Amino acid sequence: MQQPLRAAIGRRDPGVLLAYGLLVLTMFFWSSNWVVGRAMHETVPPIALNFWRWTVASLLLLPFSWRQLRGKWPAIRRHWKILLGLGITGVGLFHALVYTGLSQTTAINALLLNSALPAIIICISWLWYRETINRRQFGGILVSFAGVMVIIAQGDPAALLHLTVNRGDLWIALALPVWGIYSVLLRRRPTDLGALAFLQIISLVGVASIAPLYAVETFRGAHMPVTLPVALGVVYVALGASLLSYVFWNYAVARIGANTAGFTVHLMPAFGTVMAIVFLGETVRSFQVIGIALILVGVFVSTANAARPAMSAG
Repeated sequence: MQQPLRAAIGRRDPGVLLAYGLLVLTMFFWSSNWVVGRAMHETVPPIALNFWRWTVASLLLLPFSWRQLRGKWPAIRRHWKILLGLGITGVGLFHALVYTGLSQTTAINALLLNSALPAIIICISWLWYRETINRRQFGGILVSFAGVMVIIAQGDPAALLHLTVNRGDLWIALALPVWGIYSVLLRRRPTDLGALAFLQIISLVGVASIAPLYAVETFRGAHMPVTLPVALGVVYVALGASLLSYVFWNYAVARIGANTAGFTVHLMPAFGTVMAIVFLGETVRSFQVIGIALILVGVFVSTANAARPAMSAG
């Protein structure tokens, strides 16, 4: 990432510099989404937060996506299976699992675990498309997995043996392969749908997919209070983490490429950890430092000289 950035500064390329600035904002929005999810966990049920996040996002997006959607019904019907899969995994299920996990674990733990995504995506690509995994990648995956285990066990191997690990960490660990499936399915994204139309469709699919879970959650007595702080929180994650981030990310990837943009994903645990300490009063513990170090080493080893995923987990 440093060489393209230095070159852009040297030739004063405003488009490239803007791309890097938007990437930084994107990582800020995505990491703050996890912090907001943790901050609201005592007042807002996790499924309700995800349902209203994407409902509001869909409504805010509709005036801009409408033109791209006009006349696209034949394409939507033709690609309904892949759109259904992308909406359920990337919008509905993934964020429902993340918010559920954040109701039971710290934002720092969740964000550090999220850093293992590149290695997980390699594994899913191997399972799905039988892509070759070389020894370097396999070794990196094992190192990242070891880091995940350190964080989940909170540095105590006996916790894994006695199954006394934090349930929230397990929900986050379960969410990661769901996003991995979404990332792999993105290869089959319909090219005859515009970016805004595509986001609109998978947002609506995601909302519809978790509507039954939201109904069950509400029926069981978990109600979302209608207050100004809650409304502001929902609008923030809908506008920042769902809409603006998507637009910013796509502009940056188109301008500087997915591989270069992928490096900025590692800003998420940095941003998120600082925000969790400042706003949530969380602290960094030694096992978290060891875990994230192993995860990042594993990710670097397994993704070096290879294409990095074009989407992170927001």
